Amino acid sequence: MELSVRIERWPLAGAFTISRGSKTEAVVVVAELSDGIHRGRGESVPYARYGETPDGIVAAIEAMRPALRQGLDRAALQHAMPAGAARNALDCAYWDVNAKQKGCRAYDLAGIAGPVPVVTAYTISLAGAAQMAAEAEQAAWRPLLKIKLGAGDDAVRIAAVRRAAPKAELIVDANEGWQADGLQRNLAACADAGVTLIEQPLPQANDDCLARIKRPIPVCADESLHDRATLDALAGKYDAVNIKLDKAGGLTEALALAAEAERRGFRIMVGSMVATSLAVAPAILVAQRARVVDLDGPLLLARDRTDGLRYEGSVVYPSEPALWG
Repeated sequence: MELSVRIERWPLAGAFTISRGSKTEAVVVVAELSDGIHRGRGESVPYARYGETPDGIVAAIEAMRPALRQGLDRAALQHAMPAGAARNALDCAYWDVNAKQKGCRAYDLAGIAGPVPVVTAYTISLAGAAQMAAEAEQAAWRPLLKIKLGAGDDAVRIAAVRRAAPKAELIVDANEGWQADGLQRNLAACADAGVTLIEQPLPQANDDCLARIKRPIPVCADESLHDRATLDALAGKYDAVNIKLDKAGGLTEALALAAEAERRGFRIMVGSMVATSLAVAPAILVAQRARVVDLDGPLLLARDRTDGLRYEGSVVYPSEPALWG
């Protein structure tokens, strides 16, 4: 396989803010693999939370160029690189090019039925209670809203959002922004607001207390979950897991992770970083078995790729071959 890799920047329609900061563009890394006839693409998002940078991801992918020329395949890739955004880009490019080589779809290669459209959450960024309520009111027609919390006065924020969107299902993502001493208070406020799931309320290094409390709402591991090797540490603390291809290191591991997590009794959520449709398309295959889907990244962009995913309201449709897979 011949390799090309590049960094792309995609402006957002507005600011995207979580407890760790705010951004106004999606910075992604695109890897392309070619056998001289067929070409496959994969997109990943470097995650600063894990020390990843765009330049670092490009360098990690470039380092695989000799192995790719010598015949490295997708199975061997899983052992040649660690889980993370760099492997994700290459892994998804392999799925794309291998499907084209065989004249089939990526889901055929995965041995799963043709994917169906799924309902995605729509994100309300962290801000003051009044601003979040105003944004929630504009999106109140959507069936599922994901509310970013993780700062002081979160009880006020979630109550304001619920008043603004009385019929929507609400899930909350604190992005490790809460502390143990305020956990019960925040959980109670979310329960009062009818929240159905809370993602990563505590920092990964300080989440042991989740195993010692009564959880009134299911709690989902996000930053605490990467690949199958990290599942053991979640037992007793989390009820669900948020599978993201950038954390798992690609579609190959994400599919295996979903199956193993289900076997262990975890509910499945599928998410993605803020990215274009090229990054989200492979995740739709994993989303087929998920209770909660959070794949709204392209909806947050000022513009998406040509041949991007089709969104009808909050319903996202599987990709066409012109995009991926």
